[in-house]
Amino acid sequence: MAKRDYYEILGINKGAGAAEIKKAYRKKAIEFHPDKNPDDTGAEAKFKEAAEAYEVLSDDNKKARYDQYGHQAFENGGGGGGFGGGGMNMDDIFSQFGDIFGGGGGGFSGFGGGGGQRRVKGSNLRIRVKLTLEEIALGVEKKVKVKRKVQAPGTTYKTCSTCNGSGQVTRIANTILGRMQTSAPCNVCGGAGQTIDKKPNDADAQGLKVAEETVSIKIPAGVVDGMQLKVSGKGNEAPGNGISGDLIVVIEEETHEKLQREGDNLHYDLYVSFPDAVLGTSKEIDTVTGKVRIKVEAGVQSGKILRLRGKGIPSINGYGKGDLLVHVNVWTPKTLNKQQKEFFESMEDDEHFAPKPESSDKSFFEKVKDMFS
Repeated sequence: MAKRDYYEILGINKGAGAAEIKKAYRKKAIEFHPDKNPDDTGAEAKFKEAAEAYEVLSDDNKKARYDQYGHQAFENGGGGGGFGGGGMNMDDIFSQFGDIFGGGGGGFSGFGGGGGQRRVKGSNLRIRVKLTLEEIALGVEKKVKVKRKVQAPGTTYKTCSTCNGSGQVTRIANTILGRMQTSAPCNVCGGAGQTIDKKPNDADAQGLKVAEETVSIKIPAGVVDGMQLKVSGKGNEAPGNGISGDLIVVIEEETHEKLQREGDNLHYDLYVSFPDAVLGTSKEIDTVTGKVRIKVEAGVQSGKILRLRGKGIPSINGYGKGDLLVHVNVWTPKTLNKQQKEFFESMEDDEHFAPKPESSDKSFFEKVKDMFS
């Protein structure tokens, strides 16, 4: 693919002077800087493209050759300079042009590894919390005991003598373009700008100790097994002026004795006797909000599904509630006494006991389809 015009890349005219070229490059480099566009390969390519254009246009000799011959001036061994051949890397760009972004006063944030003091964050902690279906359906606030690292009483910190509290160290090197300044996080304090001054004997090397704390966790209705919730700032503390890590709460759903969960819907197996199926009855069943009584019509067939709308689990996204699906199972007796057996033998040829499925009596596959509709 043909290279773009260097002037077009920087958004300037061919007659632009050195100051305008430098200003245009700084603007483009800030716009496409990797720190502002993490994991964006397109932005990284534009950043390198702008650096290549500036590397040529900022040099009077190279600029003159480019103005006369274009990109051909640096092809076939034409000596394009450090980047002109397209083989640049990010470290070269930062080291050679890093001073442009700070006006000579300390570098631009992100170049050479980051600018300015940074706040260290403590590590995260992870716990598992068991919930019943009832707690999941209603939402609950749990109080749990957590062992976390905190700053030990008596620990004091002082300004890092290596970076003087700035969190970074600078390096000045003489290059063909003059004195260049780059910056990097301080290797003594890790960029925090502070080191330990005093600490008690029971503290670790960072001035921290383990303490137990009761943490209140608000769990919304509708969570699912394996879901992770975050309690900000309740993980391990960080030394000095750092910020605490987070507490990651992993939801573990306990098995219910009578209800089975499927998404936001619940399933309940209701067993009725043969006489109840013939004559009809009413039954009390469990739901996540208490017991309810339902009516079973006379002549109910085994496999019938009764849908109780809104008696399931609330949607975690706030889109209403699921349903409670009651599966009717007619219990056929396995043992009969002589009188009972004689009764059913006498009914073998009775037309009322002959199977006569109607169109409303759906097949098993139709019932399964209705469950998921």
